[in-house]
Amino acid sequence: MAEKPEPVKVLYCGVCGLPAEYCEFGPDFEKCKPWLIQNAPNLYPQLVNDLKEVDGVSDQLRVSGITEATGPSGSSAPKQEPAKRLPGGKTKKKDKQEVIIEKVTRNKRKSITTLKGLDLFGVKLSDASKKLGKKFATGASVVKGPTEKDQIDVQGDIAYDIVEFITDTWPDVPETAIYFIEDGKKVPAV
Repeated sequence: MAEKPEPVKVLYCGVCGLPAEYCEFGPDFEKCKPWLIQNAPNLYPQLVNDLKEVDGVSDQLRVSGITEATGPSGSSAPKQEPAKRLPGGKTKKKDKQEVIIEKVTRNKRKSITTLKGLDLFGVKLSDASKKLGKKFATGASVVKGPTEKDQIDVQGDIAYDIVEFITDTWPDVPETAIYFIEDGKKVPAV
């Protein structure tokens, strides 16, 4: 009779929770490095070698009176904030401050006007939907859009008057930051 194979023992990283051999593909490999050097030096031998080289250089700097935080003059160097990293190594883009107005047609002649990005100017969306509903005598509500961000849906085609209403009601929103989506292209409202 054939012998049963033993189950594979997987070493999981104590920082990111991934298997140790996949840490380099995780959200922040830099935070995992100290844990990997201590608990799994055989998986990443180049990390251990790099650590020995860095220790040698830092010892030389310490002897000469130069530390990592301060330069030769003793003044501290300004630290730069690292960019936000997403899984896969991509950096997160900051949202542009712009209001996008789009008219969506449904059921032949019915249409809905959507407003996206009004919250980036500090406008509370629930209050804005109430004001839009009262001004245009129609239904307006805050809903999650396809990108999981909140947007305002207003029943009817109100694109003709909405730019003036937005700039009059919320002076923080400049007219140059308002765009229409027409035929799949972003067009300035001005």
